[in-house]
Amino acid sequence: MAHDPLRRFGLIALATDLTIEGDAARLMPQGTQLHVTRIAFENPTTPESLKRTGPRLKQAADLIVPGVPLDGMIFGCTSAAAALGDTVETEIGGRAPVVTPMGGLLRALETLGLSRIALLTPYLPETAELVANYLTDHGVEIVSRHAMGYADDRDMARLMPGEIIEGVLAADHPDAEALFLSCTALPAVPLIAELEARLGKPVLSSNQVVFWATLDIARIPGDRPGPGRLFTICKW
Repeated sequence: MAHDPLRRFGLIALATDLTIEGDAARLMPQGTQLHVTRIAFENPTTPESLKRTGPRLKQAADLIVPGVPLDGMIFGCTSAAAALGDTVETEIGGRAPVVTPMGGLLRALETLGLSRIALLTPYLPETAELVANYLTDHGVEIVSRHAMGYADDRDMARLMPGEIIEGVLAADHPDAEALFLSCTALPAVPLIAELEARLGKPVLSSNQVVFWATLDIARIPGDRPGPGRLFTICKW
């Protein structure tokens, strides 16, 4: 293992997520390797079902290449990270730095020097409220938001580009410095460049920020394959 050239990372995904692994293939650069496990998740995506993911995290983390050093451990669910809050890291354990989409977004906004956002979620209103409350509690001002009203994350993953763009336009506001598309299941990464050109501001998505933050925390330098203004920033 002393001569292993790869930087290795773990990903805990929901059993029902159709999107995050494909986005990982787009966003993780050469020289890195992602090892994935999944946890049980029961739709609908409500605060109650999201909180039930917490006790499943430690066992899932322990299944990721036991005994092999990792540079980061990703929990791939935005709304569950909001529901569980600071307990995510405790639940997973201290094997490697833990990164969530919520933490990744906060790190991205700080790096970009922004604090006012528009928020698009595909969720039911009560789940969208959970995400919004987490962000406002951490100093982010939400100047506008739009919830698309889906209950099942598998349906969120199968939204067409035009539906997502329509939701973005409904969520955006002139006072928003950036727009955040919440949900790791949402197929937003391929749309980021087009949306940034159209809106004239940074567009951030759950998968974009969580993988960018993972690389940033691990101090991985060099060219990165991700889209949008955020992925042009590399401090190392």
